[in-house]
Amino acid sequence: MLMRSALAPLLAAAVLAAGPALAVDSDGPPLSAEHAAGRKAIEARDWKGAVASLTAAAKRDARNADIQNLLGYAYRNSGELEAAFKHYHLALKLDPRHLGAHEYIGEAYLLANNPAKAEEHLAQLRRFCPSVCEERDDLQKKLDQYRARGK
Repeated sequence: MLMRSALAPLLAAAVLAAGPALAVDSDGPPLSAEHAAGRKAIEARDWKGAVASLTAAAKRDARNADIQNLLGYAYRNSGELEAAFKHYHLALKLDPRHLGAHEYIGEAYLLANNPAKAEEHLAQLRRFCPSVCEERDDLQKKLDQYRARGK
């Protein structure tokens, strides 16, 4: 615990020294300005802006599964399923245990009328988080809704 509090001022100084190119994400390391802008665009439901910002972020950080997952989310919400699948698959290639990517690709498969593939990702979520798991519960709910509609 003492070590963590001793490192906090150093992390804060590093973020400040980095200047405006970085933003702080409370769940992890500092985000690039493009990554932060992409998240803001998603919150505003500005899918085109999100894609532009996150594409720039991905060029800076090609191995970031979170960026790829968010790109997939933005493309899916803009109706571009092919591009969404490309980015979800890349996110899962970078991090096979990425819970958000499994949830979102499952939802995309439901949009593509492929519940069997959505079930595969639900099974992965059950395996990766057997107890409390928002991603698993959300995908299960979407799958239940899909089936209730008679698809």
